Amino acid sequence: MTDAVTKITLQRGLAIAVTLGLLLLVFELVRRKRLSERYAILWLLAAATLLVLAAWKGLLTSLAGDVGISYPPSALFAVAIGLIIMLLLHFSLAVSRLSDQNKILAQRLGLLQQRLERSEDQAVEREPERSTVGR
Repeated sequence: MTDAVTKITLQRGLAIAVTLGLLLLVFELVRRKRLSERYAILWLLAAATLLVLAAWKGLLTSLAGDVGISYPPSALFAVAIGLIIMLLLHFSLAVSRLSDQNKILAQRLGLLQQRLERSEDQAVEREPERSTVGR
């Protein structure tokens, strides 16, 4: 029995350490301006949720029991996977939106480039007329 308790305590400690490491990493990435605050909030909420579940043994045990998971650390991983899926969905939406915006901007750039070439061609056609009129 003590082996099982020691193993669960070790797993909780490892989960807490990994979650704290994730929190520190997110803060450092924001500080270095490598991660936008908008996305950092999502990561911080996910890490805080995992930290609360890892540190508060009773909450994790009751959550695991409510969902029908007999081994509480498995519930922590299930919650982590659920949070990751939510983050991936959010980022997929953001990438899709940016892709659409990029396509629209490329089309507008093409139209502007076409207009510029037309106006340059018209200016070149008018240039000989100006030089002969001035004589």
